[in-house]
Amino acid sequence: MSKSNRIFKPGIIIGNPRTANSTRKFIDGSIRSQTTLRTAAIGIGTYKPGWRWSLHAGAQTGNQSENHIGYVISGRMKVKDPFGNEAEIEPGYAFEIIPGSDAWVIGNEPCFALDFIPISNAAKSK
Repeated sequence: MSKSNRIFKPGIIIGNPRTANSTRKFIDGSIRSQTTLRTAAIGIGTYKPGWRWSLHAGAQTGNQSENHIGYVISGRMKVKDPFGNEAEIEPGYAFEIIPGSDAWVIGNEPCFALDFIPISNAAKSK
């Protein structure tokens, strides 16, 4: 396979979020990168212990969180919706949270997670 980040062939787009040019470094040094496919962007993030969306991402962009779909590979996160409901997300679990929610790493281990953004929202999250 080519070393380029994205490969286009009739009917096929292949991208590697780890080598994507779209990388974001948060205030605390956590990192998230993404590759954009035809109908979705796939992101991969390494979030340091203590990382919190509202403090390290929302504060950086000035925006509230959007609908978010993700999958935790390692580490743990806690999420809280705008109604005050909380849930802990462990490795191997997928989640979807509504706009206006918050998320943060719990414990002393970084959280390594994938996220999936419909293409209509992908351009906004870069």
